[in-house]
Amino acid sequence: MKSLTFDPQTSTDHPHPTVIEVQNLVYAYAHQEPVLQELSFTLNAGDAYGGKLRVALMGATGSGKSTLLENLIGLKQPSSGKILINGIPLEPKTLPQVRRDIGFGFQDATDQLFMPTILEDITFGPRNYGVPPAVAIDRARQLLTDFGLEAYAHRSTHELSGGQRRLAALAAILALEPTILILDEPTNGLDPAWRRHLAQVLLNLPVQVMLIASHELHWLGKVTQRALVLSHGRIQIDTDTQALLQEKDTLNQLGLPVDW
Repeated sequence: MKSLTFDPQTSTDHPHPTVIEVQNLVYAYAHQEPVLQELSFTLNAGDAYGGKLRVALMGATGSGKSTLLENLIGLKQPSSGKILINGIPLEPKTLPQVRRDIGFGFQDATDQLFMPTILEDITFGPRNYGVPPAVAIDRARQLLTDFGLEAYAHRSTHELSGGQRRLAALAAILALEPTILILDEPTNGLDPAWRRHLAQVLLNLPVQVMLIASHELHWLGKVTQRALVLSHGRIQIDTDTQALLQEKDTLNQLGLPVDW
């Protein structure tokens, strides 16, 4: 397998703050071999990209992508190893503080939409954190406008298409103004037009680090700059996304045929 290495120093000699650091992470489900084995990587704010780092997390089905993401937000507890978010160790006592910085999108957008209307869904998080109602509503309406959903503010989730639900769930996440955005298979169920619209939205988001797990390799090539490939419990490749997409033999070996 060809060795591909990411070089974060292509645009500046100044160091960037570490946003996500994973050290020797091990995770195993009960009575099974570890899914993640001594896994390590670091994501720094603005690595070579003017302040915003967008990273693809690739891997064959069953490689542990969702498991890794759920460890990063504290939904799962590792067997050993460390996770640091903005320098803060991810532990039960720090979880409320760390989660203020992270927005997480589940594979199924409807898992995050549970209020009677979309506007109430988007304002729920900020109001729960003490944001004044008027401020929360203004923030929600601006997000709805940005995403082209202003006409659906007072509709329920069930009245929206799959693409509209995906954007509404993303708006609900962004209403909390996270600095880190983690998305698990965000293009599930979206047609090409909605995948393009979602890409345009993501490219303009004001977050420091975005980590996206997806099997849509060409789509990832349009929205990310750096790619991590998870296989056999470890990050096997860390490189520029476009460089990786040219390595078809390598991707085939990893169970990721780029043209299929």
